Amino acid sequence: MTVRRLSAGLVAAALFTPGLAACNATGTPTAGSSGTPSISASGAPAASGAASPGSGDAKQALLASTREISNGNFRFTMSGVGSTAEGRVHEPTQSAEMRVTIGKPTDDLFMKLDLVHYKPDSWVKVELGGTTAKSVPGVQKLNLGKYQHLDQTRIKGNRNLGFDFDKVDPAGSEVLTQGITEVRQTGDGTYAGTIDVSKAAQAGSVDPTVITALGAQAKSVPFTAKLDPQGRLSEMLIQIPAVGQTKAQDIKITYSDYGSATAAQKPPADQVVEAPAELYNLFN
Repeated sequence: MTVRRLSAGLVAAALFTPGLAACNATGTPTAGSSGTPSISASGAPAASGAASPGSGDAKQALLASTREISNGNFRFTMSGVGSTAEGRVHEPTQSAEMRVTIGKPTDDLFMKLDLVHYKPDSWVKVELGGTTAKSVPGVQKLNLGKYQHLDQTRIKGNRNLGFDFDKVDPAGSEVLTQGITEVRQTGDGTYAGTIDVSKAAQAGSVDPTVITALGAQAKSVPFTAKLDPQGRLSEMLIQIPAVGQTKAQDIKITYSDYGSATAAQKPPADQVVEAPAELYNLFN
């Protein structure tokens, strides 16, 4: 199993690596998004920055649809290649939370992560399972059923375990929409077209090895998108075609609760321990 990045990086990249649930020869895992539109007086995103679905150029509507994300007050889900993530970002309190599942219990190795960020602190609860989990170095110190408090000096500048509140979108949808090569409106707030997923490497949504394998196909991958009644992005589905030994896959990203997401909750003190060296070694 190869985990390329964690935290926002994991949610936006490692989740969507084909074969992520597969192990390497030893069965040991290696661990390997924007201007700010205004907020209304009520705290809800201001409507002036959003394009009305069904009006204007289709690409411009989609580009405008990502602006509210930069306010950092929303819930999100992501799924792909048998892995899922869900969470919330609440920039007003500098907090975020995400729950990530990579693989499934029947795989040789699977992982669940519960990440909480409340600036200046971060915590992660790890669950490793599967028949080869016991081969993970220090697994006994990782599978504690408790949140492990992270030393910020040890993760400074590390996308594996940190969260950047200057780049609040785990999926990088603003960068993705900039890669749209063709789009048409298919209904009220619905769109379809093609996207250059080589842009997704910068966004963190698709593993670079997938993009390389796609070759010229990477320049025009099918996608669909939905906007909410306020013209904000609510769903994007990218349909990665089969290539080589890799099956076709769908990457789905959703957003909801714009302006009304709540702050993340810090773990109770009696459920927190300091992270051991094994955790940093696993995810560096």
